[in-house]
Amino acid sequence: MKKIKYILTFMISISFLTSCFDDETGLELNDQGNNVAGFTNARENVSKIASGDEYQVALKMKLEGPTVMDLTNDVTVTFAAAAGSTAIEGVHYRIDNPTTTLSKANNYLGYGQIVMLTDGIVAPLAGPSPVLVLMATATNGENKVVASGKSVSVTLNYACDSNLDGTYTETIDYWRGGAYQSTTTRTVTFTKTGVGEYRTSHVGHWTPGQLGGTPGMTFYDVCGAVSIPGQNLVDLYSNWVQGVSGASSVDPMTGDIYMEYTIVVPPATSDRVYYTTFVKQ
Repeated sequence: MKKIKYILTFMISISFLTSCFDDETGLELNDQGNNVAGFTNARENVSKIASGDEYQVALKMKLEGPTVMDLTNDVTVTFAAAAGSTAIEGVHYRIDNPTTTLSKANNYLGYGQIVMLTDGIVAPLAGPSPVLVLMATATNGENKVVASGKSVSVTLNYACDSNLDGTYTETIDYWRGGAYQSTTTRTVTFTKTGVGEYRTSHVGHWTPGQLGGTPGMTFYDVCGAVSIPGQNLVDLYSNWVQGVSGASSVDPMTGDIYMEYTIVVPPATSDRVYYTTFVKQ
């Protein structure tokens, strides 16, 4: 029995030492691996107005790997459109310079540039937004630097010109629990915060002073179709503000805006409902 015990102990010790040796060897080999250059994000969304203009679009790129800190020279990266693209070159995009330089001085961070084209594009598009898939294809610089095999999918969204910012007279019909509560008329403002993106000065039947937080709510205008994404009430309360799907829009003749939205306390799905009309002053 003692012999068997000694043999088992010896075998376990050998196994333990071998495991330690393999682990250390693996770590050493990792230090000798390549550094890779490519796009930082897997997906990008670009929204521009289809006005006939051309837009420069900068896409983040970087160099990373086990020995980046040991590199001394700048690295030039070449990129190109890859399989899976639905965007058409010369129609939706153009690449004027398919290279970018990642410099040591900038911690090997940089941007690849493309041009988004809108000439001849009529928004809204009938189908899905075109997608441009880009991939780093080659590098020229330090040894042990290779092009990343990862791609970035750039969705090119074409928006209509939207100018809804300004002062409005708002009329609200407020319902709660299926019963009419009140009608309120007041002056509100819309502030443009992005392409087709706006923030109202008021939300619900309250005043900004009663609620605090970030006044109003965020909504989007895409070629006259208005959407109110789900959001916390004034970015402060758990009450959930959300538009009624497909119910809100801009009248193309008068410019008046109609919105329907609810404010609920989750997990409820219906509580306060607001039917609102905005007439520009």
